[in-house]
Amino acid sequence: MDTEVDFFEGKQDTSSIRWINDCEYILKNKNPKSKAEEKSIHIKILTTTDSSYTFEYNAIGDKQKFKGTAFKIH
Repeated sequence: MDTEVDFFEGKQDTSSIRWINDCEYILKNKNPKSKAEEKSIHIKILTTTDSSYTFEYNAIGDKQKFKGTAFKIH
């Protein structure tokens, strides 16, 4: 897979994916609408279940990291 589609606050966002290894990848927004959206995001998958995964992420160059959970939708 080389594309990710996200939905946040009712808006669709599409990014390209470059895998580093089985648990880490870099996201780059395909249609940035601001300087902040131009920064690539490093994502590291921490845990997985059948229907979700927990991950850590940060903008490339930023030291502060955040955590999130992604859920499979049907």
